[in-house]
Amino acid sequence: MTSNTRVVVIGAGLAGVRLARRLGELGTPALLVGDEEHPPYNRVLLADVLAGRYPPEVISLPAPERLVRTRVTRIDRAARELHCSDGSVMAYGTLVLATGSNPVLPPLRGLLAPGRTELPEGVHAFRTMDDCLRLTGAVREGVRAVVVGGGLLGVSAARALAARGTQVVLAQQAERLMERQLDPAASALVHRHLTGLGVEVHTETRARGVRTRAGAVRSVEMADGYALDTDLVVLACGVLPRVGLARQAGLAVGSGVLVDDELRTSDPHIRAIGDCAQHAGIVYGLAAPALEQAAVLAELLAGGAGGAGDPARRYTGTRSLTRLTLAGRDVLDLAAFGEPDPRPGDDVVRLADATRGTYRKVVVREDRLVGGVLVGDLGTVGALARTWEGAEPLPTGGAPLLHLLTTDGGS
Repeated sequence: MTSNTRVVVIGAGLAGVRLARRLGELGTPALLVGDEEHPPYNRVLLADVLAGRYPPEVISLPAPERLVRTRVTRIDRAARELHCSDGSVMAYGTLVLATGSNPVLPPLRGLLAPGRTELPEGVHAFRTMDDCLRLTGAVREGVRAVVVGGGLLGVSAARALAARGTQVVLAQQAERLMERQLDPAASALVHRHLTGLGVEVHTETRARGVRTRAGAVRSVEMADGYALDTDLVVLACGVLPRVGLARQAGLAVGSGVLVDDELRTSDPHIRAIGDCAQHAGIVYGLAAPALEQAAVLAELLAGGAGGAGDPARRYTGTRSLTRLTLAGRDVLDLAAFGEPDPRPGDDVVRLADATRGTYRKVVVREDRLVGGVLVGDLGTVGALARTWEGAEPLPTGGAPLLHLLTTDGGS
């Protein structure tokens, strides 16, 4: 393969690995470049490693044959070359950015000393295998931990820490947990689940700073002046696309690297997929869209049958379902899709069982299912997701919708 035809993928996460492996299957092998020392792994399952449910090797991904471990420091678009931290230079014909995202570090007083990038001892982001292993080494029964952020990642981290016997306080600035995915009733069930496991949950409260002694964290200062004594702080405040390389190379960047329906950036020789890519104004930041983008791009780059006009070789967006299992002694399953918050005029159907701790809700706009939330029992999620993804008109009358809510639809 000449440098004019060689495909190089930067990023050995879910999207990059799936793309490289699929290209190999299609007869167009790609060179995968990753900057982590660990074998490629499924980042979605890091909380299960932290909880002790899986050892790290269980979440490893099948690595493609051609994997190079180094960090790309610069893209030379004119020469179509990559300059790396180890001094090597790699030529590419087509470059794919699958650089993922970085954890958001909140503006907490005392978090970073002037001119320093290292977090204080005991303060951890939770994004990589190294983050997970450092946390795993620090947790033990009786250790106190404060998790800052009550979204999907914060809830997962709090649940995992509690499973290891840690005394956990979860501080969420919003009025409820997982406010992006769940409505108030579903969020309340998650709140109840966590408190039942011994997690102390505080919503509508903002962390203002961290206090350290001898370089190690000792407490988290809240906006109301109250200080939470702690041995560990886990920052779970969201992620931002990693666009530094793209921006440095002069590519068009919004929130993420801007791509079209062929996942092409503003440079026709560079594509982008996964958490770093922004398509039609959306940065998904979820596994399902990243995998779908990788599958579409593999077909495009391999030149599969169907021709350039084949809709299967275009990426038009992902209607993704968020699913989370809080496993352990007590299991809580969650799923959310579409628009779970109704607009004026929408119809809402809810089924709740307080005794079993289950909750199902769907939102119907005109004659179509536009969103839903399920907590505790996901038996119907397959049928609901298919109905939502198909965007087909629902049969008239309420019975078919109630049927979807109460049966698995053959899923």
